[in-house]
Amino acid sequence: MPLTVLITRKIPERGMLILEKNGFECIVHKADRPMTRQELESGIKNADAIIPMLNNRIDASLIDLAPKLKIVANLAAGTDNIDIPACSARGVAVTNTPGVLTEATADLTFALLLSAARHVVKADRYLREGRYNGWDPLLFTGPSLNGKILGIIGMGRIGQAVAQRGLGFGMKIIYHNRNPLPDKITAPLGAAYLPLEEVIREADFLSLHLPYSPAVHHLINKERLEMMKPEAYLINTARGAHVDEKSLVAHLKAKKIAGAALDVYELEPLLAPGLADLDNVTLLPHLGSATHDARSAMTQMSAESVSAVLTGKKPRNLLNPEVFQSA
Repeated sequence: MPLTVLITRKIPERGMLILEKNGFECIVHKADRPMTRQELESGIKNADAIIPMLNNRIDASLIDLAPKLKIVANLAAGTDNIDIPACSARGVAVTNTPGVLTEATADLTFALLLSAARHVVKADRYLREGRYNGWDPLLFTGPSLNGKILGIIGMGRIGQAVAQRGLGFGMKIIYHNRNPLPDKITAPLGAAYLPLEEVIREADFLSLHLPYSPAVHHLINKERLEMMKPEAYLINTARGAHVDEKSLVAHLKAKKIAGAALDVYELEPLLAPGLADLDNVTLLPHLGSATHDARSAMTQMSAESVSAVLTGKKPRNLLNPEVFQSA
């Protein structure tokens, strides 16, 4: 019998071709929605591998239903949805797809930043509604980027790529990271390391690019929103739970900051009550890596990880190497 791979959403063709070439039986959830928990429990029982999405919770109780499972190949750079210790305890490898979505996410970050600053969404809607009646020197004016301060929280690969784009727009770069980066990285960007709260206070555009952990849950809370300049914008393409959305809604309603632009949400696909009613926030449906190149590369990476493990090889991007050390 062929080895079975459960894929929890339709994926780009590149990954499917790799899996099919290796002779695996691919069980693909084809409905235009995430798999329900019941569907996951049913589907994983006979799976030798699973390629889940970020919105599929892979926990100990689910893994216990899959005695044949050898790998969880997450189609994402993050792994917030996977109980890695539980996988390790059961000898199940865990992989992710880092690196290949860096440029796509940085591009989208700047798309959001520019859209918020220049009122792109509001202006588009205004025009489509037939309200435009001629050039107006005060119509939808917003800040220029040149000379403004771009504050980055989380200066990993994506944060650095965003800093490069900011430099191209003539912005001044400040950042906070768990540890300051070497000068060889920050000097070409002119990026200055500052304590977290100084970055929040000084930034004209505050962009989040750090991984999620309980320690940074609601990192941007009511108190830190109060620290932001009234003319500042908050940009989040990292993790929704970094931001206290309830406090953000209240802050935006009171116009205590100029605006926000979000690609991720704490309880996706749900939005905090009132968020969608505001005209000083730009909202996207988690599109950070949504380029043909990035999504195809992510799929290829996950498929190659599955193929490696199911043929007895150690995969790239293995997050629990102890599984292979004990094998």
